[in-house]
Amino acid sequence: MSYFDAIFAFLFIPILIVIYNIVPKKFRPYFLLAVSFGFFCVISKFLIAFLLLSILSIYLITNKFTKIDKERDEVLEKTDKDNRKEVKTLFSKKKKRWLVLGILFNVAMLFGFKYVNFFGSNLNYIFDLFKLDVHYNIIKYAAPIGISYYTLQAIAYLVDVYNGKFEAEKNICKVALFLSFFPQIMEGPIVRYNDTADQLFEGKSVSYNSFCFGYQRVLYGFFKKFVIADRLNIAVSMIFDSYTTFSGGILFLGAIFYTILLYMEFSGTMDVVIGIGEMFGVKIPENFKQPFFAKNISEFWTRWHISLGLWFKDMIFYPVSLSKPVKHLTLHARKIFGNKYGPILCGGIALFCVWFLNGLWHGAGWPFLFYGMYHFVMILSGNLLEPLIQWLCTKLHINRQNIVYRVLQSVKMALFVFIGEMFFRAPTVRQGFVMLKRIITNFSFSSFKDGGLAILGIDVYDLAVIIIGVLVIFVIGLLKERNINVREEISKKNIVFRWFIYYLLIFSIIMLGAYGPGYIPVDPIYADF
Repeated sequence: MSYFDAIFAFLFIPILIVIYNIVPKKFRPYFLLAVSFGFFCVISKFLIAFLLLSILSIYLITNKFTKIDKERDEVLEKTDKDNRKEVKTLFSKKKKRWLVLGILFNVAMLFGFKYVNFFGSNLNYIFDLFKLDVHYNIIKYAAPIGISYYTLQAIAYLVDVYNGKFEAEKNICKVALFLSFFPQIMEGPIVRYNDTADQLFEGKSVSYNSFCFGYQRVLYGFFKKFVIADRLNIAVSMIFDSYTTFSGGILFLGAIFYTILLYMEFSGTMDVVIGIGEMFGVKIPENFKQPFFAKNISEFWTRWHISLGLWFKDMIFYPVSLSKPVKHLTLHARKIFGNKYGPILCGGIALFCVWFLNGLWHGAGWPFLFYGMYHFVMILSGNLLEPLIQWLCTKLHINRQNIVYRVLQSVKMALFVFIGEMFFRAPTVRQGFVMLKRIITNFSFSSFKDGGLAILGIDVYDLAVIIIGVLVIFVIGLLKERNINVREEISKKNIVFRWFIYYLLIFSIIMLGAYGPGYIPVDPIYADF
């Protein structure tokens, strides 16, 4: 079942809302948990056992933290001042061992499902290279849906309780609902416990306003997916599957098309997820913030897949950069490279860890690892060049807040993103480089002479719909960038205008959506990660 199935949107959700409102308030969270487990079972069947193991592990270990803290406090009351530090250290180590165990247990399940075959196949290559009589048998199996998402949420919950951000939850059902809430189980976002847990367990009624506002957001996601992403999918598949037959200009167009497709599919899914959450009175954090208005790659990643970026910042970047070895190295680097470049170079160690793991999180394959390293190099280079650029702009009296300068920055950033996404989409790193070489050495649109847009599987009508659709999303994004909330502004208008806009959106999806023969719907891209 997909979020974009008609059965899900127009049958499952309405029926669920009706039953949810009938159920007494105190039982609603448990009903929602049962629905979430049911939804998971429909897609992953018996693999729900691994989700249950993850829930049970973080519940037991975080409550073990509470017991350790209580035991420590009892011992400290009977300990003199001279030995208190030793007691604290002893219990801190004990608590840390449980934290490491919880993290390793959850990571092991993720590794077993997603990465064993990748590393095994590469080991086989090394064994063959050295002519060793050893072989790893590749076993094909399905992974539980959303394992990449709920594993990161589980780890964040462990770490947050360990750090005393909040107390361990005593109600296991509350932890279970936080980890398995059905709208976000498939593609995120990766939320923290204090973001949604209390709201999920509050059991608010679905009101008329929350239903209308939520469905508006859902329909907006449908517009992105059906009108733009699915229509682009034909051309993207054609270009990447037959890349050897196209000139460089067409390949670059394919990179642009895929980036737009990816944004429309993923952000559209987030619109659906956030919209469903809004219906149930749950404010799920935004996962996108107009990423293509960013000035550089680094800022782009604070606006794209925000929840993943925040997770890596809190769980990887800060712990690595604040570790004793890196702090010690930073002190030496300051002496050699100065106060500007020393910290940047040492911060590059933490940045490398983030982007290596970011690439690996997206998938068990070399294109994903290359994608991670590509962004690592782009961001580190940008950080290193920033002092020089500031100096040049000062010397040349260039106002960096000037609209022309900012537009040029966004164009440069977009070019880097397009190239990165091209490698992300290419099935092999080699294909990515072949496409890049052709873009650089043979940038032309000569392939269109053989049949125009038809060679991409689309026509002028398709292109016009794509352009209009992208312009609509761009204008809405521009308004958001200027802190104008379009939905709130529409809600202030009279009922005739409001329903005109609603019906316009609905009929746009019905009339302009890419359905029927010849169209290939985009599979949930980030559900595979």
